[in-house]
Amino acid sequence: MELFWEYTRRGQKLVLKSEEDGEEEMIGGVRETKNGFDAFAKTFTMTPERAQKGIDTMESAKEFVESFRPGNCL
Repeated sequence: MELFWEYTRRGQKLVLKSEEDGEEEMIGGVRETKNGFDAFAKTFTMTPERAQKGIDTMESAKEFVESFRPGNCL
């Protein structure tokens, strides 16, 4: 498995890439807004604590997304 950040039009997304078949899945992201940065970790259900708005910096927002692990996102 490979984990990396990929730039998008309004921010960055966190991507998990499978080594076996090369399949990529977005597992989180950060986007810039007029109030700072919004960050989220993708889950199977709607989980409000997995998202945060108005983070001051891109690095802080990325740290928020990276803090979630597969075992604690389900």
